[in-house]
Amino acid sequence: MNLVDSCGWLEYFADGPNADFFAPAIEEMDQILVPTLCLFEVYKRILQQRGQGSALRAIGVMRQGRCIDLTDSLALGAAQISMDLKLTLADSIIFHTAQQHHALLWTQDGHFKGLAGVRYIRKDPAS
Repeated sequence: MNLVDSCGWLEYFADGPNADFFAPAIEEMDQILVPTLCLFEVYKRILQQRGQGSALRAIGVMRQGRCIDLTDSLALGAAQISMDLKLTLADSIIFHTAQQHHALLWTQDGHFKGLAGVRYIRKDPAS
């Protein structure tokens, strides 16, 4: 299973410099998990930058994967990870969700660099 961080989805939808890195995970829809937090973050950013139509189209693609709701047990586990690894709320929820579902986390967020179960690529500073 794969889980693509919000930054990866945004990179893919914008056809940014690292889009090809994320494409294999995103385009294998039967193997992708999508935390509802990622739906929120991607929808909000695309809504700000390109409007509601583009945002809804992106969410339509994302919802083809398996959406994972934030449950009480995921929230509590993420809180522990946030304390242990000094991750933000969003990063800890996404990381813990990947761990709980035995998924590989794909990201260009430097906070995840070097963590087990993470496939990381450095973000292009120009993007």
